[in-house]
Amino acid sequence: MNQKIMETKVGWLITCTLLAVSFGGLVELLPMIFKAQNVEAIALLKPFTALELEGRDIYIREGCHVCHTQLVRTLRSDVARYGHYSVAGEDLYERPFLWGSKRTGPDLARVGGRYSDDWHRAHLLDPRSVVSVSNMPAYPWLFERQLSGELTAKKMQALQTLGAPYTDEEIAAAGAVVAGKMESHALITYLQSLGLDMKNYQLGEKK
Repeated sequence: MNQKIMETKVGWLITCTLLAVSFGGLVELLPMIFKAQNVEAIALLKPFTALELEGRDIYIREGCHVCHTQLVRTLRSDVARYGHYSVAGEDLYERPFLWGSKRTGPDLARVGGRYSDDWHRAHLLDPRSVVSVSNMPAYPWLFERQLSGELTAKKMQALQTLGAPYTDEEIAAAGAVVAGKMESHALITYLQSLGLDMKNYQLGEKK
């Protein structure tokens, strides 16, 4: 079949185009479909604990992800300020992802361990008391509300179904671990966990 026929016979042109696109698509898609896991978890990666998981839900509920990203770009300025750039393998158990796209406040992907629990408490109660130029609102109600833990086990079961390696024992104990804790405690626990898996991964690389 020569070029003239291809260019003058619309039916042949459409048919051959569809065949070429279909073949190219299959070459790209089939390996991903039949591969069990497209992204490998970084070494020592762990899913969120019951209290961290509840803290994460509070973080989402209060809209923290609207002003704070959790994605360190490969830009030199980002790495110098926040630490190692983000990699796909550290977010394998994230549902949903909280990468974000707007930094009204600083990126929080590596905030775990950077500040003390007392600093976070003061920051949530009165942001200007620790960061004078902050435009973040205060969240005093987080220090008044307690968690019941009634749905924690169900959340973990759902994540287990999606691949998070929770044990049945961890799920069974989740409600008791969370019940009675203040929302502020859960949120701070979550914030203190951010980036620790990546720090452990980097330490393992250096050994």
